[in-house]
Amino acid sequence: MSDHTEHVGVPSDVTELPVTVSGAIAEAWEAVCPRQIAPEQWRRFEGYMKEIFTAMGMPVGSSSTVDTPRRFLRAIFDATSGFEGDEKLVTAFPTECHGGSDCRISQVVEGPIPFFSLCEHHSLPFFGRAYIGYIAHEHILGLSKLTRLVRLFARRFSVQERIGQQLANALERILAPHGVAVHLEAVHLCTQMRGVREIESSTRTTYWRGNYDADAQLRAEFIGLCGPRG
Repeated sequence: MSDHTEHVGVPSDVTELPVTVSGAIAEAWEAVCPRQIAPEQWRRFEGYMKEIFTAMGMPVGSSSTVDTPRRFLRAIFDATSGFEGDEKLVTAFPTECHGGSDCRISQVVEGPIPFFSLCEHHSLPFFGRAYIGYIAHEHILGLSKLTRLVRLFARRFSVQERIGQQLANALERILAPHGVAVHLEAVHLCTQMRGVREIESSTRTTYWRGNYDADAQLRAEFIGLCGPRG
């Protein structure tokens, strides 16, 4: 297990075969919307970017900038790949709690999960770390799937508040757990490079579902697990 993972109360010897999350839930995470941009569109968009960069003062056409319009567009396309979905998010495993579906095991906390996103207000990056916690009911999710889930929603034009809500809602739908907690901390270049030019602050947001919403002690334990590591 990697250094950035806090995995509490769940044995590591998962032996059951995975089960597939079916129906509408599965459809929500499959890559059902691959983006298609025709070659002539790419060429037209590159022309637009060349015109814009030139107007902004870039000497487009030099040996170091002649390919900048194409590289910029491809970088934005790659940074927003979350719009296409992730077909590998549709499996879950039976819970390790062997006392029945009402037996509540300790919380599972994964993090920090680094993420990068593009603010939909200014198209400037914001980036930081995510922590996800949940208390399993009948299923648990593979740890790599939690990272995939963060990247699915972060790699879009978005805002931090929406990403947190999407993560909490998605875990509720996929696992139907006893509780979900999400903590995000990010630095926003739209406030550092422009506007107030605040270079010291970061933005923290938290989201609670189920047991976390009702139990202050559980929330405090989760936030404690999200703290700095020595």
